[in-house]
Amino acid sequence: MSATARRELAEFLRSRRRQVDPRVAGVPGGGPRRTPGLRREEVALLSGVSHTWYTWLEQGRDIRPSRQVVDALARTLRMSPAEHEYVLRLTGHGGSTPTGAAAGMPAHVQRLLDALGPSPAYAITAGWTIVGWNRAYERLYPGVAAVPAAERNLLWLVFTDPAVRSLLADWAGDSRRFLTQFRAEVGPRLADPGVVDLVARLAAASPHFRTGWASHDVDRFSSSERLFEHPRVGTLLLEHHQLTPADAPGLHLVVYTAAEGGDAADRLARLSA
Repeated sequence: MSATARRELAEFLRSRRRQVDPRVAGVPGGGPRRTPGLRREEVALLSGVSHTWYTWLEQGRDIRPSRQVVDALARTLRMSPAEHEYVLRLTGHGGSTPTGAAAGMPAHVQRLLDALGPSPAYAITAGWTIVGWNRAYERLYPGVAAVPAAERNLLWLVFTDPAVRSLLADWAGDSRRFLTQFRAEVGPRLADPGVVDLVARLAAASPHFRTGWASHDVDRFSSSERLFEHPRVGTLLLEHHQLTPADAPGLHLVVYTAAEGGDAADRLARLSA
């Protein structure tokens, strides 16, 4: 484990420990507590490790927990599947994360985006740089083509572009989801210069980002409905999907399709006309 991964693991464990209700964890009542959540010794006891060893984990010491210990800590701290997966990757027990597209935007991936017709779609790297999109996405978010390539990062745009903020009907909820998914993806690479620079710039530019980043919350991507308020065609209820090409594992394709039961398909057709 790198020093950055150990530090992230330590802060993440502390943040989860503070969120666990001792009564839910089966800890007998012992009067008022100075801080919320479980004590370190309680986490150690419930997880079957020594108090000293667990304290070292929260101090970021140069130790690496086994897969069995990580699983035990996940149970004790009531981690979600996404949080459990995050800790496994931080400790070297999870799958590796692609560092980015091999050579920009492959032509065949761009052709796939173009073939999606009225469904807005774009491609991002593992660091969330937008490297390609189709005409439907450019009409949904016209600013994407005008943004300088160096600033064309999805997370940066979500938190700093007023046009994106107006476009997302639930900006507070959507931006928070983007942040937790980004952290889950880049957690093992928090020391990468590009990630360090992006986080520092976002922390300086957005109080909302600073608060969310400090929480250490993580979550997996899941297909869901997303509501947009477009200045030209009005309200759009779209389903949000993410795909990874087998021959371009450093890219994620994000595709929006019309949600069932509404007029989103007609509105997308008008947008593309």
